[in-house]
Amino acid sequence: MNKRLSKISAVLAFVVGIMAVVAGGKVLLGQMPDYYVIDWVPVYNFLAGLVSAFIASILLWKNGKFALPTAALMLTSHTLVMIILQTAYRDVVAPDSIRAMTIRIAAWSVILTIMVIQNSKNRRRSSDLSLENR
Repeated sequence: MNKRLSKISAVLAFVVGIMAVVAGGKVLLGQMPDYYVIDWVPVYNFLAGLVSAFIASILLWKNGKFALPTAALMLTSHTLVMIILQTAYRDVVAPDSIRAMTIRIAAWSVILTIMVIQNSKNRRRSSDLSLENR
């Protein structure tokens, strides 16, 4: 993967992760917002933020072999949580939670798209090089 693109993806994952850690951490430490909080959402936000900031961003930065699957897993988990919030908790979920989850889904969609495009370019280059060496 292009080093610059992997670094941009890693920084984006780190920033989004830290935002989730701060948001979830505040609630877990007792700083309750002015709206109803679904009990498990701050825990999810905090844990997903830790994974994003301290595992996924490192894998992206190093362009590790698990970077692409981790990005896909992060996008999938945020999307599933959004589906749960929009269906089972539609009447009680805070607009701030929906906005935050939308930002995470958008960020991970961008990260995953960058990685998929770059991986396909790398495969094409490898294929072209192997054809030239024959």
